Amino acid sequence: MVDLPAVELSLLKRPDLEALRPAFSTHPPRILILYGSLRTVSYSRLLAEEAGRLLEYFGATVRFFDPSGLPLPDDAPASHPKVQELRSLSEWSEGQVWVSPERHGAITGIMKAQIDWIPLEIGAIRPTQGKTLAVMQVSGGSQSFNAVNTLRLLGRWMRMITIPNQSSVPKAFTEFSPDGRMKPSPYYDRVVDVCEELVKFTLLTRDASHYLTDRYSERRETAAKLQERVTLKSI
Repeated sequence: MVDLPAVELSLLKRPDLEALRPAFSTHPPRILILYGSLRTVSYSRLLAEEAGRLLEYFGATVRFFDPSGLPLPDDAPASHPKVQELRSLSEWSEGQVWVSPERHGAITGIMKAQIDWIPLEIGAIRPTQGKTLAVMQVSGGSQSFNAVNTLRLLGRWMRMITIPNQSSVPKAFTEFSPDGRMKPSPYYDRVVDVCEELVKFTLLTRDASHYLTDRYSERRETAAKLQERVTLKSI
């Protein structure tokens, strides 16, 4: 018997293979795409649209959020229509794609504002926990990974299952045709890889996401709160 004096054994669970292998849902994976630029010619939006076409080919239902009109975080109430639209789409989704330009070596404020408006908790609901995430970026210059690294960090903070693959498109103005379509290239091939992988991970994890994100620390916290309520009622 392993000695674990700091653990509440009644709340400790061993891995459950049955819970990890639930029956697969049959509806198309629901993917939300966010992009981080409002320019008329926005390469992050064009890359997002290219990803959307690929995801639809792989069988996903895709929705986009247009960040135009979204207020700055804390500059409007959460009841603002654009905030409600964003949160509703996030709740609807089973996976997400975040596409940001790199600006001053980081993601744009437009991208960060969208993520900041999606809280870790709304009541007892965690809008992003257990959802899959793919990250992409476009750059005006040489290839960089600053934006995708930041997006990956944010995805972890939002308790999302961020897939291993990612896409970084340098000199984006050379990678798209005048009609807005991405040209064939190794960069495009990587976008295909990312979309294919996102759909696979979403199909694999969406039905087990609640189990995958079930944590001992949160079970312990919930049990403590329950005990506190019971104790107060007995007074």
